[in-house]
Amino acid sequence: MKINSLRPLTGEGRKLFIETYGCQMNAGDSEIVVSIMQQEGYRYTENIDEADIILINTCSIRDNAEQRIWGRLSAMRQLKRRKPSLIVGIIGCMAERLKEQLIEKGTGVDIVAGPDSYRSLPELVRTAEDGTKGINVELSKEETYAEIAPVRLDRNGVSAFIAIMRGCNNYCAYCVVPYTRGIERSRDPQTIVAEARTLFENGYREVTLLGQNVNSYSFGEVGFPELMAMVAEISPLLRVRFATSHPKDISDRLLEVMARYDNICKAIHLPAQSGSNEMLGKMNRKYTREWYLERIAAIRRYMPDCAISTDLIAGFCGETLEDHQQTLSLMKEVGYASAFMFKYSERPGTFSARHFEDDIADDEKTRRLNEIIALQNSLSVVSNEAEIGKVRQVLVEGTSKRSDEQMCGRTSQNKMVIFDRGDHKAGDYITVKITSCSSATLFGEEIFE
Repeated sequence: MKINSLRPLTGEGRKLFIETYGCQMNAGDSEIVVSIMQQEGYRYTENIDEADIILINTCSIRDNAEQRIWGRLSAMRQLKRRKPSLIVGIIGCMAERLKEQLIEKGTGVDIVAGPDSYRSLPELVRTAEDGTKGINVELSKEETYAEIAPVRLDRNGVSAFIAIMRGCNNYCAYCVVPYTRGIERSRDPQTIVAEARTLFENGYREVTLLGQNVNSYSFGEVGFPELMAMVAEISPLLRVRFATSHPKDISDRLLEVMARYDNICKAIHLPAQSGSNEMLGKMNRKYTREWYLERIAAIRRYMPDCAISTDLIAGFCGETLEDHQQTLSLMKEVGYASAFMFKYSERPGTFSARHFEDDIADDEKTRRLNEIIALQNSLSVVSNEAEIGKVRQVLVEGTSKRSDEQMCGRTSQNKMVIFDRGDHKAGDYITVKITSCSSATLFGEEIFE
């Protein structure tokens, strides 16, 4: 983003606070927003009470995510009463989906900006300061923010997100993302590699490549497997992760690349959503249970030590008890290391909201979800117990929450390990033998070679 040096900067040292909800893509977007605003003279603050502008980066994937934002707006109105000049903006997916409700009188919202309109935020601030709502929710077919260097808001200085593409073309029946983030478009791979290299040179030791469906990445002759190899070749000391893969697209070519490079992490998040072919068809997932299990088998052929995680939905429209049992049986057959598990939440405007009845009672959805959670907890214990006695390379992330005398870090399989501090610091690689575990955490002892 080029700044005209003859024009006064919008920010002039005023302070910006940003609050982020939802997925990793939103976290990455917040870093882009801070970069854009800093170029206009704003200063980022972590203290909401000293902010001149508050931006809330929102998620619309489930109703409870949106309800949290409405609750936060109540708190924002109190802040505005104490500081009438305060500007409050809603950005991201909820801004795209609920523009009309957000700009109604009494919400306290001054700015509404969708995921493709962040470059216009300085101008939207000026509009709001003139007493008019600043609104831009236009979706783009080209915007990738490729040349904007995000301002890293994480505090460990070890791991960072890199958005490689935006939007989604899959139109799963339950999902609002294609309507709030637009169609798929991929970044120039050279800008991605340059961003990753800069991060590595600045001390970062892990990057996660982000997209709604990274397997769809395509720019000229470069597909996702080729991009992964390009990033991995920056340095063997730079770990590479990615999220998220769609089961219909994950290829043997990608698995070959993952197996070839030691610094590409051996962990794949592969959302199943359901174990029932009937439900998968209604969800428009474009694969069957049999296809999904074949992809699991392929992962394990190429990388026997690869950890697999997933997403699961309980109580989708018309889900029978047999459909639910098929999800439980899929979980047992795969043996997931971890999972994100949710009750179905109808989202207005999606295919399922337009064409299917949300006919599973909420208490029954809760019962089914609790069964899924209980089973996954037991599977996570089994997965972690299988690590006991193994020797793993761990990337140190920081001090353990349990004790200042211990540190924590992750294995290639994305499992958190707690170990004695020694003389280590964040960003170090150490070799650890796993000695015990809980359902969520491994414990280990450093091995000196």
